[in-house]
Amino acid sequence: MSEVRAVLFDLFDTLVDLHFSRLPITQIAGRKMPSTLLSQHEAIVRRGHGVELEAFLGTLRETDRELRESHLDQGIELPTRLRFSSLVARLGLDDPDLPDILTKTHMGKIQDVAETPAHHDEVLADLSRRYRIGLCSNFSHTETALAILDEAALRPHFTALAVSETVGIRKPRPEIFAYALAALGTTAQHTVHVGDNLDADVRGASALGMRTIWIDRRVRDKGAALRAYDGPAPTWRVSDLAEVAVLLR
Repeated sequence: MSEVRAVLFDLFDTLVDLHFSRLPITQIAGRKMPSTLLSQHEAIVRRGHGVELEAFLGTLRETDRELRESHLDQGIELPTRLRFSSLVARLGLDDPDLPDILTKTHMGKIQDVAETPAHHDEVLADLSRRYRIGLCSNFSHTETALAILDEAALRPHFTALAVSETVGIRKPRPEIFAYALAALGTTAQHTVHVGDNLDADVRGASALGMRTIWIDRRVRDKGAALRAYDGPAPTWRVSDLAEVAVLLR
C-alpha cells in the first residue's frame, strides 16, 4: 500500500457542521420550516419592490428547476450569485445590486448556523505536521466557505483549497479532485479523502484511486445511506475526526 502523504477533507458535516434546524422558522403554504426564504423576500421588499411572497416563491422554484437541469444535474456548480441574478431577472426587477444583497442575506444566515467541534482544530494541527492537508468541498459560495474556515481558525492548516464555486465542478466529478491534488502537489495513490457523503466523497475519490474514509457522525440513517449506495466501499469508516489521525498512524 502506498505511503500516505496528503489528506483531503470535505468541509460541511465533516469538518464544520451546518445546523439548518437553527435557521429562522418560516411558514410557507401552511408548513413551518427553517429557511432563509422569508429573509430573502424581506430584502427584496426593503429595496422598494412590490413582489408578493407567493410570486417570489413560485419564481424561485422555476429558477431553481431550470438551473438544476443546466448546472447541478451535470455536476456543474451553481454559484449563489448566479442563482439570485437569474431570480431577479425572472422577476423583472431593474436592480443591479439586488443579487449581491440576496447572496449576502442568504449566506449570512448559513454562516450563522455553522459550528465546528472544538477538537477539530487540534486534529488538523496534528495531521498537518505529518501530511499535506487539503480541502475539497461542494459549496456555492467560496467567500462564505473561507469565512467559516477563518472563524473556526482552521484555514492555516490547509495547503490547498478546492471549493466547487471556484473550480466550477462539483464532486463526484473527477475534475475537482484533480484540481485539489494538483494544488497539493501530490497524487491520488498517496492521498486519503475524508468525507460524509458516500456518493460525492467515497465514490468520487475512489474513482481517481484515492483511499477513502467515510465519516458518519452526521449521517442520520447510516443503514439507509449504505443501502442507497452502489459504489466502492470506503477504505475505512469513522464516527469522529480524531479517529483519522489514529488510522493513518
